[in-house]
Amino acid sequence: MIKKILAPVQAWILLQGKCVGCGRSLSLSRKIERGNNTQKVICSCGRIFIFDKRTGKYHRATFVEAKVD
Repeated sequence: MIKKILAPVQAWILLQGKCVGCGRSLSLSRKIERGNNTQKVICSCGRIFIFDKRTGKYHRATFVEAKVD
C-alpha cells in the first residue's frame, strides 16, 4: 500500500530532475558516460540514476545498470 502512495511522488520528483532520497538537483551530481546515449548519474547520497539523453528523463538504475560502467 505504501508503495502505491510513494511511487507517483517519486516519479514527480524525478521529473523535476531531483534525487528521490535527498532532494538535490541531479544536474550537479557526478556523471559517467555510457555507450548507449545515456549517462550514469551518482548522487552525493549514493543513489544511482540513469539519464536518457534522447528523452531528457531520469530513472532509478536497476542492479544490472548500476554495476555496469
